[in-house]
Amino acid sequence: MKMTTASICTIGDEILIGQIIDTNSSFISRALGEIGVKTTRMLSIGDSRREIISNLRKELKTNQIVVCTGGLGPTKDDITKDALAALSGSSGYVKNEEQQKVIHRILSSRGLDVLDSNLQQAMVPDSCEVIVNRLGTAPIMVFRFGRERFGHEAVLYAMPGVPYETEAAVGDVVKDIKSHFKLEDIYHKTVMTYGLAESALAKLISDWENALPDYMHLAYLPNPLTGVRLRLSVYGGNASEMAAQAESQIEALKPILGNIMYAESDDTLEGTIGRLLRGTGKSLSCAESCTGGEIAHLITTVPGSSEYFLGSVTSYSPEVKKSVLGVKATTIEYNGIVSSAVAEAMADGVRKLTGSTYSVATTGWADSYGDEHEPAGTVWVGISGPAGTKSVRFNYKSDRKRNIERFAASAINSLRLYIVENDK
Repeated sequence: MKMTTASICTIGDEILIGQIIDTNSSFISRALGEIGVKTTRMLSIGDSRREIISNLRKELKTNQIVVCTGGLGPTKDDITKDALAALSGSSGYVKNEEQQKVIHRILSSRGLDVLDSNLQQAMVPDSCEVIVNRLGTAPIMVFRFGRERFGHEAVLYAMPGVPYETEAAVGDVVKDIKSHFKLEDIYHKTVMTYGLAESALAKLISDWENALPDYMHLAYLPNPLTGVRLRLSVYGGNASEMAAQAESQIEALKPILGNIMYAESDDTLEGTIGRLLRGTGKSLSCAESCTGGEIAHLITTVPGSSEYFLGSVTSYSPEVKKSVLGVKATTIEYNGIVSSAVAEAMADGVRKLTGSTYSVATTGWADSYGDEHEPAGTVWVGISGPAGTKSVRFNYKSDRKRNIERFAASAINSLRLYIVENDK
């Protein structure tokens, strides 16, 4: 069966000039992929009636589904609806009563007057169907085209550009797609890894990947905070068969990855720390210098982290390292502020200070600074726990913000490895 394809189009000059970041396209693409619709193209179109019509016409010729967002507001520069009316051959506009009720409710709840321009948003081309937008004033318009128009049956969904409105409405759009298209089943299995760059990881698992059957596809999805996410997609079977086939392949992959793999579903390193510590009675603290609290921030984004996370010391200056964490002046003087000895002393100090089971510490150079011992982009991570204290060095060559993110992620992963290796 030929796979159903889609194009995602954003409309608005504000995206083209970089005034706002398009998050809608990635969200919509993920939702479509989960039901077996392949996104072939993402396109941004400016606020030009001619450009909107010509570009959407091209996309409808090559895809069964086109989803566009933006340009449906109440101001004069919002011209998408007019362009879609022309594209679809509408003979006029009709009022959607349900959407008008939502408009009254939303504006009244905000203490705002209901203006004619707001009510106009409930007026839609007579050539479309409407999915009511419960969180905003612009409805989702659905335009269906017969085979005679583009050589195949096609549908265009026009959605609002406000991300939280779009995200809330995607479920209704997906439901409509599933009811009108015969979709090829697809099954995704995710594996999270950390510690190898994408190229090195690909080399490590190349034999396994090359042996995958044709109906399976592996994607590499790198992220500085979570590592490389491996997504194995299985096409063309029933759900239970595809799940079993994917699980069999992942079981064969596990011994190749070893401790590089930290989860078998979408997860984070800090989430994994939570799974390792929650319910064990064991606790964690951290002492941060170059990461400036980033580790503590990540750890505390996990629900229930108060059960095991005791606290953090952001010891940015040498004086705080000495006076609060108990790092000896001679340790700093003889080894340098960015060193294995200082990282380990910081980890020992915060563990003693808080009484935690484990602790993690960082000291490094996040940007252009450095010294005669360690270049810019270097971090030493100290880990302390019942099995003793150790340290590990990392060096990255990104900008300050990205280095800090990588320092924090590497520290949390080092903690993960310490816990796993010593709790066997």
